[in-house]
Amino acid sequence: MSSHHIVKDFQEPALLIADGEMCSLALLESLLEWSPMVLALDNAFMKVASLGVKVDYWLGDFDDVNPNEELEKWQQSHVQVVHTPDQNATDFEKGVDFLMQKGVREVNVLWATGKRFDHSLGNMSFLTKYHGKIKLVFYNDYSRMYMLNHSFSKWYKKGQIISLMPLPFAKAVSTTGLKYLLDKEDLEWGIRIGTSNEVPHDGEVSVNYTDGHLLMIEAVE
Repeated sequence: MSSHHIVKDFQEPALLIADGEMCSLALLESLLEWSPMVLALDNAFMKVASLGVKVDYWLGDFDDVNPNEELEKWQQSHVQVVHTPDQNATDFEKGVDFLMQKGVREVNVLWATGKRFDHSLGNMSFLTKYHGKIKLVFYNDYSRMYMLNHSFSKWYKKGQIISLMPLPFAKAVSTTGLKYLLDKEDLEWGIRIGTSNEVPHDGEVSVNYTDGHLLMIEAVE
């Protein structure tokens, strides 16, 4: 597999690869193509390296692995090892914080869901923590998700399936350009959510809300 390209000044998103469920090679390659920086978390490095992917940074506590031995095994001596033994934060948090310190403004995230429910939900919860500080976009083979600002608009093709998920609530949500519209309505986790809406024709979709956090999930065919 080819490595990523270098883009100056982080004009393109960095790629953070966690240790959840792996995606297709096609998706991985598409996100690698223009990533200026690739960061692998903990045991994800060995999986990524086995696919021939060149990694820039490898971050973890390394309790159960010898980084130098693994770098030699996978012929990736160029990788910068970032040892983060702090147990008061998850590897995902430490990875995002590290990228922020590097000046990264946007991050595509792979392998952050699937496997254990607690890990998946924990990683998703950080979308609220980092909202307004750095843009995080989660990908898997079936969808992409990211936190919406209070005013959002985007052009979609007819038939696009989207869901609006409050984390844990979003106040006075209004939408245009969707099959099922909202007009200053409240959404709340466990009470009312907005799943499997549809774009009825090519055009712009807008979403506005006044308070809380609202997650956009776009289905991928």
